[in-house]
Amino acid sequence: MGFFSYFNRIFHGHPSASKLFVICSLSSGGLIAHGDSPSEGGKSIVELNQKVPVKKRVVVLGTGWAGTSFLKDLDISSYDVQVVSPRNYFAFTPLLPSVTCGTVEARSIVEPVRNIIKKRNGEIKFWEAECLKIDPANKKVFCRSIIGENLAGNNEFSLEYDYLVIAIGAQVNTFNTPGVLEHCHFLKEVEDAQRIRRTVIDCFEKSVLPGLTEEERKTNLHFIIVGGGPTGVEFAAELHDFVHEDLVNVYPSVKDLVNITVIQSGDHILNSFDERISTFAEQKFQRDGIKVLTGHRVLSVSDRLINMRMKATGNDDSIPHGMVVWSTRVGTRPVVKDFMEQVGQGNRRVLATDEWLRVKGREEVYALGDCATVDQKKIMEDISAIFKAADKDNSGTLTIEEFQDVIEDVTIRYPQVELYLKSKHLFDVADLLKDADGNDGVEVDIEGFKLALSHVDAQMKSLPATAQVAAQQGVYLSRCFNIWEKCKDNPEGPRKFKSGGRHEFRPFRYRHLGQFAPLGGEQAAAELPGDWVSMGHSTQWLWYSVYASKQVSWRTRVLVIGDWSRRYIFGRDSSRI
Repeated sequence: MGFFSYFNRIFHGHPSASKLFVICSLSSGGLIAHGDSPSEGGKSIVELNQKVPVKKRVVVLGTGWAGTSFLKDLDISSYDVQVVSPRNYFAFTPLLPSVTCGTVEARSIVEPVRNIIKKRNGEIKFWEAECLKIDPANKKVFCRSIIGENLAGNNEFSLEYDYLVIAIGAQVNTFNTPGVLEHCHFLKEVEDAQRIRRTVIDCFEKSVLPGLTEEERKTNLHFIIVGGGPTGVEFAAELHDFVHEDLVNVYPSVKDLVNITVIQSGDHILNSFDERISTFAEQKFQRDGIKVLTGHRVLSVSDRLINMRMKATGNDDSIPHGMVVWSTRVGTRPVVKDFMEQVGQGNRRVLATDEWLRVKGREEVYALGDCATVDQKKIMEDISAIFKAADKDNSGTLTIEEFQDVIEDVTIRYPQVELYLKSKHLFDVADLLKDADGNDGVEVDIEGFKLALSHVDAQMKSLPATAQVAAQQGVYLSRCFNIWEKCKDNPEGPRKFKSGGRHEFRPFRYRHLGQFAPLGGEQAAAELPGDWVSMGHSTQWLWYSVYASKQVSWRTRVLVIGDWSRRYIFGRDSSRI
C-alpha cells in the first residue's frame, strides 16, 4: 500500500491538466485508476475494482500423440492447463520396432514433456502420475504418483476441472487368452521395446552355451510374432535384418538355427492395406525365410509352447518358442471403463464421442486418440429435418436449386456423403437426385429424397487406432479451444437441421495421409492418397524422409538421422544394454 500512497502524493502535488494513470494491481487482481480533473476541492480519486476473468481449468490426461498435439497448439493464455501422465516424455511410437533391434536408440525417439510445454503466453503445469478415477459428477480426477514410495510426501491427489481432455491411449488386448500376460512381450511403450531387445540378446547368449542340444538351441532361437498388422510385420522385418546383418556375425555357431514366424488370424498380413501390398509383403517374407501362418488363432501360451488352431480345418497345433511378441488389437484401460459406466456407456467396447470429440453424455469432457471412437451420426436419422430445411416454399418437393442450398452443410455434417460419392464415382451431390436413366431430376419428394440417400450411411467406418488419427484430433481440438469465444458470436459450423441455428465449430474430419509398412532389406511399401501404391527401395527412402520430418523436435530429428547413419557405418549394437 505504500507504493500506491507514494503515487497519490505525487498526483496531489502536481495539480495540472487531467492525467490518467492505470496501474494493474498484482496483489488483488483489481484495476485502480487515478485521475486528476477539475472538481470541488481540487482532485478526486476513482477506484474501479474490475475483476480479471478467471481462466477455465483444463486438465489433460496423457502425453501421447493426441495429448501432445493438443498442448503444442493450444493458446494457453486463455486457460489454466494441467497435464497428468505416468511418463514425463512423448514417444515417437512408429519407430518402436526399430528400437527393439538397436536400429534406433530409445532416447532418440523421446522428447521430455517439459521441453514441449515450455512457457509461451502462460504456463502449463505437468504432474507425473496416473489417473485412477474420473468423477464427472463433481468434475474431478483422482491421481496417484508413480514415483517411488520411499520419497517424502503423499502420492495421491485430486484435480478439479472445467474441461477434461482424456488422451490416455489404450492397452494391449489379450482377448483373455491364457498365458499371454505371463509369457508374451508387448510393443506399446518404449520400455516394451527395450525389454524385447534384451530378450533377443538373451536368447542368443543362452543358445551358444555348452551342453545344450540342437533342439534346445532351435527352441531358444524361434521368435514368434502374433499379429500380422503394421507393427507386427515391421518388427518381424527389423528382427530379420538384425539377425542376418549383425547377429550371425557375432554368433556364427547358431546362425542356421534361427526361425521367425508370424501368426495371423486373418487370411492375409497387412489386411488394412491395399491387396497388392499384402501380397508383396507375403512374397518377400517367403523369400527371406520368415514363416507366415495365416488363418490361425492362438489358444494359449506357455513358457515354452504356443498353442493354436487352424480355422480352416479346426486342427490344433503347438510350436516351441524362445520369445513371443503379442501385437494384436488394443483394448480399453480400466479407468476409461469405469468412466464409461458412469456416463451410461457401460455396454460399449470403447468410449464414444460425437463429431466434435465430446464424450456423449458429458459435453465438458473430450476424448481423443486410441481411448475413444467418433460415433458419426447417420444421415437417415435427420433425413426428414434436412428435407424440411431445404423445402423453403413448403411445397412437399425439392428442386435442384433448393437441394443445392443445403448441400454444403450436409457434406460438412455427414462426411459419409462425400465417401459415398467417391465410391460411386459421382462428381456432385446433386447427382444423387438423378433418375434411373441418369437424367437430372426436376423435383423430388420426401420418399425419393430418402431413397437417394438411403445407402450413404453404409460408407461410415470407424477411425483406425493410429498415431495419425490421434495427432489430427489433438490439432483439431486445440483450434476449437483457441477460437471458442469468437465462434460463440460467429459460429463456423454447419446448420442444425432439427433445432435451427448453427454449430459453433465444424466437426472433426480425418484426412488420411497414407501409411507405410517397412518390410526389411531396405524395402518398404506405402499406400498414399489417390490410390497410389509404392513398393521397393525407393519407398524405403521416402519412409526415412517422412519419419524424420515428423519428429517432434529438431533434437530428436538429428538423433534419429544420426542413428540411421551409425547403423549404416557400424551396424547395430549387440550388447544387452
